Amino acid sequence: MLTTQQPNQEPVWLVIIRLLRWHKPEGRLILMIPALWAVFLAASGKPPLPLVSVIILGTLATSAAGCVVNDLWDRDIDPQVERTRDRPLASQALSVKVGIVVAIIAMACAAVLAFYLNPLSFWLCVAAVPVILLYPGAKRVFPVPQLVLSIAWGFGVLISWSAVTQNLSQATWLLWGATVLWTLGFDTIYAMSDRDDDRRVGVNSSALFFGNHAPAAIGIFFAGTVLLLGWLATVIHLHLVFWISLAIATIAWVWQYSRLRGDMVPNAAYGEMFRQNVWIGFILLAGMIAGSS
Repeated sequence: MLTTQQPNQEPVWLVIIRLLRWHKPEGRLILMIPALWAVFLAASGKPPLPLVSVIILGTLATSAAGCVVNDLWDRDIDPQVERTRDRPLASQALSVKVGIVVAIIAMACAAVLAFYLNPLSFWLCVAAVPVILLYPGAKRVFPVPQLVLSIAWGFGVLISWSAVTQNLSQATWLLWGATVLWTLGFDTIYAMSDRDDDRRVGVNSSALFFGNHAPAAIGIFFAGTVLLLGWLATVIHLHLVFWISLAIATIAWVWQYSRLRGDMVPNAAYGEMFRQNVWIGFILLAGMIAGSS
């Protein structure tokens, strides 16, 4: 006997898509961008297409697993936060058991893709797993949990770069540092929208840690990103097109910093600025590709 879906009940597959955050592509893309920076720069703008495909699919699988793990950790906290109370595990639209199964499937997909990589890249993938699994717990014990997220983001650079060159060089670490600082900048912006809820619930964030100095801290993070990317460009001899893209990114970050320093910044502006960083990242990627040839 066929069962009929109740009116207004969301199909399970759509709920799982929300659990994986695939309905919000900006969060998936912003993880993918540093990995693409690394693979194109390491290959002088011309990486093998199969490797690029593995990097893209790997970041999608990894970010999916990270989102589910985060929601499993926070299933008792998310209902108390306005931005997250409708997440599938927080709202009990999905059970914890389903969440665990989805996380295992996502991690298994990432593991299969990791076997395509060389030994150094593979073991860097393995080293990234504890950081991904423990990051959601960092907000309970560490004053700047966004730093842990930034280090997790940085693994994308190390894995992708070494997948091309089979080693890590000075240029790799410059790009890693730029990625860590950029992530600290845009994720602190993102955390600013949750400050009141985080303070009430009793969890940490960089936005709370820096307090009134958060805009200045974000400005320093973005300035450090520009300096490290410029240093990287001189080390690997990127051409004029990259410097143009870096100038555009710098102008965008200065504008964001000046906006954050203003009075009465609406909560919606923080998410808007986070999404703008996706486009900034792609502008830099285009500059890296064109500037490498």
